[in-house]
Amino acid sequence: QVQLVESGGGLVQPGGSLRLSCAASGRIFSINTMGWYRQAPGKQRELVATITSGGSINYADSVKGRFTISRDNAKNTVYLQMNSLSPEDTAAYYCNARIRWSDASTEVFWGQGTQVTVSS
Repeated sequence: QVQLVESGGGLVQPGGSLRLSCAASGRIFSINTMGWYRQAPGKQRELVATITSGGSINYADSVKGRFTISRDNAKNTVYLQMNSLSPEDTAAYYCNARIRWSDASTEVFWGQGTQVTVSS
């Protein structure tokens, strides 16, 4: 089985920064895309950023220029550096990874989520 464990959430003032981490563990052959999604109360889960194993990156328009996604393939870990945070960024942040098995099939796994609250 594969587990994704997020860390780094918390309470931060507007304009502040946080760095989220998500480490994948288990019997992993390889990981294709890793990403971050978020869900605010009463809203649908939305994409924040994704990064492929080759380093191609996609950001939601709302976070471009403020958030940076990166990954360490050797550690099966993805990061999200969040700067210039605003109350609108308050949400539960979820890590996502598409795991590739040895037979070339893939399966998506989710982390348990980490809360980010931006408030003064």
